[in-house]
Amino acid sequence: MPNVPGATRRAAYSASTKRALIDVAEERFTAAGYAAASLDAIVAGARVTKGALYHHFSGKQALFEAVFERVEDDASKRIQKALKGQKDPWVKALAGLRAFLAVVQEPGYRRIVIQEGPAVLGYERYREQEERSTFANVLDIVRSVLEAGDWELDEPMLQTYARIFFGAMSSAGESVATAEDTEQAAERVEGAIAFLLSGVQLMVESGVEMPTALAAVPTSGGSRTSDD
Repeated sequence: MPNVPGATRRAAYSASTKRALIDVAEERFTAAGYAAASLDAIVAGARVTKGALYHHFSGKQALFEAVFERVEDDASKRIQKALKGQKDPWVKALAGLRAFLAVVQEPGYRRIVIQEGPAVLGYERYREQEERSTFANVLDIVRSVLEAGDWELDEPMLQTYARIFFGAMSSAGESVATAEDTEQAAERVEGAIAFLLSGVQLMVESGVEMPTALAAVPTSGGSRTSDD
């Protein structure tokens, strides 16, 4: 009801209250972890009542999920910003990779998304949220890289490559976030991904055909063919 001043003020106050709760909850969850962060401390930090908290969230887990979504969305936007305007697919891929590796080293992302997210949200919900926020960025990068070649790939195949790469990046991000030396771990991941990208780039520049299936599987006794 935009033409009713009272309703507008109430809506603005409600939004401000919700934002304050999420702000403080993010700080508490990052510093203390989900289990140790109390709702009493969160409402005190946000300067609101418990009733206000329960007006917006059903409980602690729902508040955590709101924090998780915002942290993931912010990370996704940062990666999108790094990708924006990049025309060269190889530069674009490395720019997205570096933005991602910077994100996973941040304390809030490490604690809320990597360390706490799977346990608090449950595996299925965690993967659903992660895919919703970051898969589009991975698909954008993979599409740019693969379309640099003269390969005729349909959308299902592009999606397949993107999902494989998405899984690899998710695992790599976790390895960086949980490492004792995150910078060193990030450098190793960047080096490994850059090496793989250089192989794809070489295939593109050499005009190598992309294999669509395994025609033969080498064994210790020699090559295996359809006649074996």
